Amino acid sequence: MQATVFSHSPDDGTVVVTDEGVRLQATSEVFAASSLRFLRAGQRVSITVSEGVVTRLWIVGIGDGETIG
Repeated sequence: MQATVFSHSPDDGTVVVTDEGVRLQATSEVFAASSLRFLRAGQRVSITVSEGVVTRLWIVGIGDGETIG
């Protein structure tokens, strides 16, 4: 699923808004596991959600196992 970053703090986590308009919180642990260094408001990300909780956050082509193409 894709979402847009609403706000980001490495210490407090990341709030994203899905394409359906639902706000979800990604914890600082989920962000740390993403291998990303920073996110900006408005940036598009891919997320995995389980039972209403963001369990994975990434940008296609960035990070371990990601390829472009």
